[in-house]
Amino acid sequence: MATTQESPRPPRRLDDVPGWFPVLDQLLFDWFLSRQVAAGTRGDLLEVGVYMGKSAIFTGRRLQPGETYTVCDLFEGDAPDNANRAESTKSYSRLTRSVFEENYLSFHDELPRVLQGPSSVVPDEVEPASCRFVHIDASHLYEHVYGDIGAAHDLLLPDGIVVLDDFRAEHTPGVSIAAWEAVLNRGLHPVCLSTQKLYGTWGDPEPVQRELLAMVRQRSDCRLSVQTAAGHRIVRLKSNGMEAPPFPPSRHATGPEEPARVAPPAPAAARNGLGQRRSRVRRVAVDLLPPVVTRALRSARR
Repeated sequence: MATTQESPRPPRRLDDVPGWFPVLDQLLFDWFLSRQVAAGTRGDLLEVGVYMGKSAIFTGRRLQPGETYTVCDLFEGDAPDNANRAESTKSYSRLTRSVFEENYLSFHDELPRVLQGPSSVVPDEVEPASCRFVHIDASHLYEHVYGDIGAAHDLLLPDGIVVLDDFRAEHTPGVSIAAWEAVLNRGLHPVCLSTQKLYGTWGDPEPVQRELLAMVRQRSDCRLSVQTAAGHRIVRLKSNGMEAPPFPPSRHATGPEEPARVAPPAPAAARNGLGQRRSRVRRVAVDLLPPVVTRALRSARR
Protein backbone atom coordinates (compact mmCIF):
# COMPACT_ATOMS: atom_id res chain seq x y z
CA MET A 1 0.00 0.00 0.00
CA ALA A 2 1.47 3.34 -1.03
CA THR A 3 2.02 5.96 1.69
CA THR A 4 2.26 9.70 1.26
CA GLN A 5 5.11 11.56 2.89
CA GLU A 6 3.90 13.97 5.56
CA SER A 7 4.95 17.55 4.85
CA PRO A 8 6.85 19.30 7.67
CA ARG A 9 4.79 21.42 10.00
CA PRO A 10 5.30 25.18 9.70
CA PRO A 11 7.36 26.67 12.54
CA ARG A 12 5.47 28.12 15.48
CA ARG A 13 8.48 29.46 17.38
CA LEU A 14 11.98 30.49 16.34
CA ASP A 15 13.32 27.33 17.98
CA ASP A 16 11.22 25.28 15.56
CA VAL A 17 13.37 26.50 12.66
CA PRO A 18 16.35 24.15 12.12
CA GLY A 19 19.76 25.74 12.39
CA TRP A 20 22.52 26.88 14.70
CA PHE A 21 21.79 30.16 16.47
CA PRO A 22 22.64 29.90 20.19
CA VAL A 23 20.90 31.98 22.81
CA LEU A 24 24.04 34.05 23.48
CA ASP A 25 24.23 35.06 19.82
CA GLN A 26 20.54 35.93 19.82
CA LEU A 27 21.25 38.26 22.74
CA LEU A 28 24.26 39.80 20.97
CA PHE A 29 22.46 40.27 17.64
CA ASP A 30 19.61 41.94 19.50
CA TRP A 31 22.01 44.16 21.44
CA PHE A 32 24.14 45.28 18.46
CA LEU A 33 21.15 45.91 16.20
CA SER A 34 19.18 47.71 18.94
CA ARG A 35 22.20 49.85 19.78
CA GLN A 36 22.45 50.95 16.17
CA VAL A 37 18.76 51.86 16.07
CA ALA A 38 19.02 53.78 19.36
CA ALA A 39 22.04 55.68 18.05
CA GLY A 40 20.17 56.67 14.91
CA THR A 41 22.44 54.60 12.67
CA ARG A 42 20.77 53.80 9.39
CA GLY A 43 21.99 51.28 6.86
CA ASP A 44 21.11 48.03 5.19
CA LEU A 45 21.40 44.51 6.59
CA LEU A 46 23.12 41.57 4.90
CA GLU A 47 23.35 37.86 5.66
CA VAL A 48 25.56 35.60 3.55
CA GLY A 49 24.54 31.96 4.04
CA VAL A 50 21.07 31.51 5.54
CA TYR A 51 20.48 27.74 5.82
CA MET A 52 16.82 27.35 6.94
CA GLY A 53 16.52 31.00 7.98
CA LYS A 54 16.79 30.99 11.78
CA SER A 55 19.21 33.92 12.20
CA ALA A 56 17.76 35.70 9.15
CA ILE A 57 14.29 35.60 10.69
CA PHE A 58 15.71 37.07 13.91
CA THR A 59 17.70 39.79 12.14
CA GLY A 60 14.74 40.79 9.97
CA ARG A 61 12.90 42.04 13.06
CA ARG A 62 15.41 44.90 13.34
CA LEU A 63 14.95 46.19 9.79
CA GLN A 64 13.92 49.86 9.81
CA PRO A 65 11.72 51.62 7.25
CA GLY A 66 13.69 52.60 4.18
CA GLU A 67 16.40 49.98 4.77
CA THR A 68 17.02 46.89 2.62
CA TYR A 69 17.67 43.41 3.96
CA THR A 70 19.59 41.19 1.52
CA VAL A 71 20.31 37.48 2.01
CA CYS A 72 22.46 35.29 -0.21
CA ASP A 73 22.73 31.51 -0.46
CA LEU A 74 23.37 28.80 -3.01
CA PHE A 75 20.20 27.00 -1.89
CA GLU A 76 19.85 24.14 -4.41
CA GLY A 77 21.95 25.97 -7.03
CA ASP A 78 25.31 24.93 -8.45
CA ALA A 79 28.43 25.60 -6.41
CA PRO A 80 31.24 27.55 -8.08
CA ASP A 81 33.91 24.83 -7.61
CA ASN A 82 34.32 21.18 -6.69
CA ALA A 83 35.35 21.82 -3.08
CA ASN A 84 32.36 24.08 -2.45
CA ARG A 85 30.09 21.57 -4.21
CA ALA A 86 31.30 18.75 -1.94
CA GLU A 87 30.80 20.93 1.16
CA SER A 88 27.29 21.90 0.09
CA THR A 89 26.29 18.33 -0.70
CA LYS A 90 27.58 17.03 2.62
CA SER A 91 26.19 19.69 4.96
CA TYR A 92 23.28 21.42 3.22
CA SER A 93 21.59 18.84 1.02
CA ARG A 94 18.18 19.52 2.60
CA LEU A 95 18.31 23.26 1.95
CA THR A 96 16.07 24.69 -0.75
CA ARG A 97 15.01 28.24 -1.42
CA SER A 98 11.34 27.35 -0.96
CA VAL A 99 12.01 25.97 2.55
CA PHE A 100 13.84 29.14 3.55
CA GLU A 101 11.12 31.38 2.15
CA GLU A 102 8.32 29.41 3.83
CA ASN A 103 10.11 29.62 7.18
CA TYR A 104 10.79 33.34 6.80
CA LEU A 105 7.21 34.15 5.80
CA SER A 106 5.97 32.32 8.87
CA PHE A 107 7.32 35.26 10.92
CA HIS A 108 7.37 38.18 8.45
CA ASP A 109 4.96 39.73 5.98
CA GLU A 110 7.57 40.12 3.25
CA LEU A 111 10.67 38.30 2.13
CA PRO A 112 14.06 39.99 2.21
CA ARG A 113 15.84 40.55 -1.06
CA VAL A 114 17.07 37.04 -1.94
CA LEU A 115 20.21 36.44 -4.01
CA GLN A 116 20.51 32.82 -5.13
CA GLY A 117 24.10 32.04 -5.99
CA PRO A 118 27.61 31.98 -4.54
CA SER A 119 28.64 34.76 -2.18
CA SER A 120 30.87 36.18 -4.90
CA VAL A 121 27.75 37.78 -6.45
CA VAL A 122 27.17 40.00 -3.40
CA PRO A 123 29.61 42.86 -4.22
CA ASP A 124 27.90 43.41 -7.57
CA GLU A 125 24.41 43.43 -6.00
CA VAL A 126 24.91 45.48 -2.81
CA GLU A 127 26.04 49.10 -2.78
CA PRO A 128 29.45 49.86 -1.22
CA ALA A 129 29.36 51.46 2.25
CA SER A 130 25.62 50.80 2.55
CA CYS A 131 25.36 48.22 5.36
CA ARG A 132 25.36 48.64 9.11
CA PHE A 133 25.34 44.91 9.94
CA VAL A 134 26.73 41.95 7.96
CA HIS A 135 26.49 38.31 9.06
CA ILE A 136 28.77 35.86 7.22
CA ASP A 137 27.81 32.20 7.59
CA ALA A 138 28.34 30.69 4.14
CA SER A 139 31.19 28.49 2.92
CA HIS A 140 33.80 27.34 5.44
CA LEU A 141 36.54 27.18 2.80
CA TYR A 142 39.38 29.67 3.29
CA GLU A 143 39.31 31.28 -0.16
CA HIS A 144 35.55 31.89 0.02
CA VAL A 145 35.65 33.27 3.57
CA TYR A 146 38.60 35.51 2.61
CA GLY A 147 36.49 36.95 -0.20
CA ASP A 148 33.42 37.33 2.01
CA ILE A 149 35.42 39.29 4.60
CA GLY A 150 36.81 41.56 1.90
CA ALA A 151 33.29 42.15 0.58
CA ALA A 152 32.05 42.96 4.09
CA HIS A 153 34.81 45.55 4.48
CA ASP A 154 33.70 47.30 1.30
CA LEU A 155 29.95 47.07 2.02
CA LEU A 156 29.94 48.19 5.65
CA LEU A 157 29.58 51.70 6.96
CA PRO A 158 32.66 52.98 8.85
CA ASP A 159 31.39 51.77 12.25
CA GLY A 160 29.35 48.83 10.93
CA ILE A 161 29.46 45.39 12.53
CA VAL A 162 30.53 42.17 10.81
CA VAL A 163 29.80 38.77 12.37
CA LEU A 164 31.90 35.76 11.33
CA ASP A 165 30.35 32.39 12.14
CA ASP A 166 32.30 29.22 13.02
CA PHE A 167 35.55 31.11 13.52
CA ARG A 168 36.78 28.53 16.04
CA ALA A 169 35.12 25.18 15.21
CA GLU A 170 37.46 22.23 14.74
CA HIS A 171 35.91 21.36 11.38
CA THR A 172 36.28 24.92 9.97
CA PRO A 173 40.01 25.79 10.03
CA GLY A 174 39.59 27.85 6.86
CA VAL A 175 37.26 30.24 8.70
CA SER A 176 39.68 30.53 11.63
CA ILE A 177 42.62 31.35 9.39
CA ALA A 178 40.66 33.91 7.35
CA ALA A 179 39.16 35.53 10.47
CA TRP A 180 42.41 36.00 12.41
CA GLU A 181 44.26 36.97 9.24
CA ALA A 182 41.72 39.78 8.86
CA VAL A 183 42.43 40.85 12.45
CA LEU A 184 46.22 40.75 12.04
CA ASN A 185 46.63 42.00 8.47
CA ARG A 186 43.39 43.55 7.17
CA GLY A 187 42.44 46.05 9.85
CA LEU A 188 39.53 44.18 11.46
CA HIS A 189 39.07 44.93 15.18
CA PRO A 190 37.42 42.17 17.25
CA VAL A 191 34.64 43.58 19.42
CA CYS A 192 33.76 40.33 21.17
CA LEU A 193 33.78 36.56 20.78
CA SER A 194 30.91 34.23 21.55
CA THR A 195 31.18 30.46 21.56
CA GLN A 196 30.99 30.29 17.77
CA LYS A 197 30.98 33.84 16.33
CA LEU A 198 33.46 36.70 16.08
CA TYR A 199 31.94 40.20 16.15
CA GLY A 200 34.17 42.87 14.66
CA THR A 201 34.38 46.32 13.11
CA TRP A 202 36.73 48.27 10.88
CA GLY A 203 35.83 51.36 12.90
CA ASP A 204 36.90 52.28 16.42
CA PRO A 205 36.05 49.30 18.68
CA GLU A 206 36.49 51.17 21.98
CA PRO A 207 33.06 52.87 22.28
CA VAL A 208 31.04 49.76 21.41
CA GLN A 209 33.23 47.56 23.63
CA ARG A 210 32.79 49.95 26.54
CA GLU A 211 28.99 49.82 26.24
CA LEU A 212 29.01 46.05 25.73
CA LEU A 213 31.13 45.48 28.84
CA ALA A 214 28.82 47.70 30.89
CA MET A 215 25.81 45.67 29.73
CA VAL A 216 27.42 42.27 30.34
CA ARG A 217 28.68 43.17 33.83
CA GLN A 218 25.11 43.83 34.91
CA ARG A 219 24.06 40.29 33.98
CA SER A 220 24.53 37.15 36.04
CA ASP A 221 23.81 34.81 33.14
CA CYS A 222 26.85 35.72 31.01
CA ARG A 223 30.44 34.81 31.80
CA LEU A 224 33.05 37.39 30.84
CA SER A 225 36.76 37.19 30.17
CA VAL A 226 38.92 40.06 28.87
CA GLN A 227 42.37 39.45 27.43
CA THR A 228 44.88 41.32 25.28
CA ALA A 229 46.49 39.75 22.21
CA ALA A 230 48.53 41.36 19.42
CA GLY A 231 47.42 44.79 20.58
CA HIS A 232 43.70 43.91 20.54
CA ARG A 233 41.37 43.75 23.53
CA ILE A 234 39.63 40.36 23.30
CA VAL A 235 36.25 40.21 25.04
CA ARG A 236 35.11 36.60 25.45
CA LEU A 237 31.51 35.84 26.40
CA LYS A 238 29.81 32.60 27.37
CA SER A 239 26.25 31.81 28.35
CA ASN A 240 25.62 30.89 31.97
CA GLY A 241 22.04 29.62 31.92
CA MET A 242 20.97 32.46 29.63
CA GLU A 243 17.41 32.61 28.27
CA ALA A 244 16.67 33.75 24.74
CA PRO A 245 15.44 37.34 24.30
CA PRO A 246 11.70 37.66 23.60
CA PHE A 247 10.73 36.91 20.02
CA PRO A 248 7.20 37.11 18.60
CA PRO A 249 5.67 33.74 17.65
CA SER A 250 4.91 32.92 14.05
CA ARG A 251 1.50 33.39 12.49
CA HIS A 252 1.02 29.61 12.79
CA ALA A 253 1.09 29.78 16.60
CA THR A 254 -2.62 30.53 16.96
CA GLY A 255 -3.67 27.31 18.66
CA PRO A 256 -2.41 25.44 21.70
CA GLU A 257 0.76 23.43 21.50
CA GLU A 258 0.29 19.75 20.80
CA PRO A 259 0.56 17.68 23.98
CA ALA A 260 3.74 15.75 24.41
CA ARG A 261 3.46 12.24 23.09
CA VAL A 262 3.76 9.59 25.80
CA ALA A 263 4.96 6.17 24.77
CA PRO A 264 2.24 3.50 25.25
CA PRO A 265 2.83 0.97 28.02
CA ALA A 266 4.55 -2.23 27.00
CA PRO A 267 2.25 -5.24 26.37
CA ALA A 268 1.63 -7.46 29.33
CA ALA A 269 3.53 -10.33 27.72
CA ALA A 270 6.58 -8.14 27.28
CA ARG A 271 6.34 -6.91 30.89
CA ASN A 272 5.96 -10.48 32.17
CA GLY A 273 8.92 -11.59 30.08
CA LEU A 274 11.02 -8.76 31.48
CA GLY A 275 9.96 -9.72 34.99
CA GLN A 276 10.85 -13.35 34.39
CA ARG A 277 14.28 -12.39 33.08
CA ARG A 278 14.87 -10.21 36.16
CA SER A 279 13.83 -13.09 38.46
CA ARG A 280 16.29 -15.43 36.75
CA VAL A 281 19.04 -12.84 37.13
CA ARG A 282 18.25 -12.49 40.85
CA ARG A 283 18.34 -16.26 41.36
CA VAL A 284 21.71 -16.58 39.63
CA ALA A 285 23.11 -13.64 41.60
CA VAL A 286 21.91 -15.09 44.90
CA ASP A 287 23.42 -18.48 44.08
CA LEU A 288 26.81 -16.93 43.36
CA LEU A 289 27.01 -14.48 46.29
CA PRO A 290 28.53 -15.33 49.69
CA PRO A 291 25.99 -16.72 52.25
CA VAL A 292 26.09 -13.63 54.46
CA VAL A 293 25.19 -11.38 51.48
CA THR A 294 22.53 -13.87 50.30
CA ARG A 295 20.79 -13.83 53.70
CA ALA A 296 20.81 -10.01 53.71
CA LEU A 297 19.28 -9.88 50.22
CA ARG A 298 16.55 -12.37 51.11
CA SER A 299 15.76 -10.46 54.28
CA ALA A 300 15.51 -7.20 52.32
CA ARG A 301 13.23 -8.80 49.72
CA ARG A 302 10.92 -10.10 52.43
